[in-house]
Amino acid sequence: MTMKMKTKTPSEGEATPSELIDARIAELADWRGETLARVRALIKQADPEVVETWKWRGVPVWEHDGIICTGETYKAVVKLTFAKGAALDDPAGLFNASLDGNVRRAIDIREGDSINAAALQALIRAAVALNASARAARSPRKPKRA
Repeated sequence: MTMKMKTKTPSEGEATPSELIDARIAELADWRGETLARVRALIKQADPEVVETWKWRGVPVWEHDGIICTGETYKAVVKLTFAKGAALDDPAGLFNASLDGNVRRAIDIREGDSINAAALQALIRAAVALNASARAARSPRKPKRA
């Protein structure tokens, strides 16, 4: 059973989050757009049920039972920030940024860097599993007494 996310449905004429991500990739028109498109494809392959959202005035976000990661683009890096990255095993050592925090971890991808697809997809699947286990661990709410 998948959890329904409370997301705003685009009004007539508004772009969907996936369309906004498409537009960001096209707008970048350089290695950053290519990298964001590659990462996006790997995320979707790792979790076909992933939900794309667009938050914080222009940040692509991938969710499944909560946020998996964000895909921010800067001049020198494409940054994948995992919402609960500190709780994930990273045997391939992909996390190379935001290492001092208690919750998040990030992967900074620079121009010319190669992406370890198998390791990234393993992190995505681990993040989904962590979100699902956290959701399952939440106790069901007791009905209110009249």
